[in-house]
Amino acid sequence: MNEALNRPLLGSLALLALLVSEDVRAQEMDHGAMNHGAMDHSTMGHGQMQEAPRTPLRPISDADRRAAFPPLPGHQVHDRQVNWAVIVEQLEYQNFESSSALNWNANAWIGGDIDRLWLRTEGEREQGVTHKAELQALWGHAISPWWELVGGLRQDFKPASGQAWAAFGIQGTPLYGLELEATAYVGERQQTALRLESSYAILLTNRWILEPSLEANLYGRNDASRDQGAGLADSEIGLRLRYEITRGFAPYLGVSFNRTYGNTAEQLRDDDGDISQTRVLAGVRLRF
Repeated sequence: MNEALNRPLLGSLALLALLVSEDVRAQEMDHGAMNHGAMDHSTMGHGQMQEAPRTPLRPISDADRRAAFPPLPGHQVHDRQVNWAVIVEQLEYQNFESSSALNWNANAWIGGDIDRLWLRTEGEREQGVTHKAELQALWGHAISPWWELVGGLRQDFKPASGQAWAAFGIQGTPLYGLELEATAYVGERQQTALRLESSYAILLTNRWILEPSLEANLYGRNDASRDQGAGLADSEIGLRLRYEITRGFAPYLGVSFNRTYGNTAEQLRDDDGDISQTRVLAGVRLRF
């Protein structure tokens, strides 16, 4: 009989235990679903644990900022600071079939990031005689981070008795290591010209640099006194390998292929000149 009475009691205790466990589980689920970030903890007494500062901090003034960050002497806004550079791109000895020559190509600039004064010069001496020499003075104005408009004057000292030109062009570095120049000229006696130049510095290592280059000259009309023919007159394709001992001193070796075209080539043939030459180069690149 005791067994019969215990069975309902045990069943009631089991049912009570089941209800308690389900209630605890429901409370845990409700706590996990609570959005603690949206709760106002200040109403729960947590804020009472932090004490307000005894001396309130005063707002930061302009005088405080000037004292913390004083102006540095010698530093200016980049586009107002005057900088300069002198770069001798080519100072080289050239050897070819019938002769040898000394060739130079250099430029310098002074100014800021937006406006600069440019000086360019290039020329050639063969067998102790200057066959080509020129100087350009150009004002450059940047129209983008990579492109610059230039305009000014060019003076040829050789060939013949020389010639003055007005110059207008664009130059830039659209890719790292790639330099482009396109300059148009209007000279005396209604002569016009266009010069295209490009070079690309390929870094083989941190010090070894391979640089292909191209220069082409075009003229608007024939000028026999200066061996200039209308159209594409001449071109030079070069390949130079230099070793930068320092950024300012880099000797190099190379080769160039020089050729004349059209009326200019005809004039050279009449003077028994070579219309095509392959030259071996040895020189140095300088930067100051």
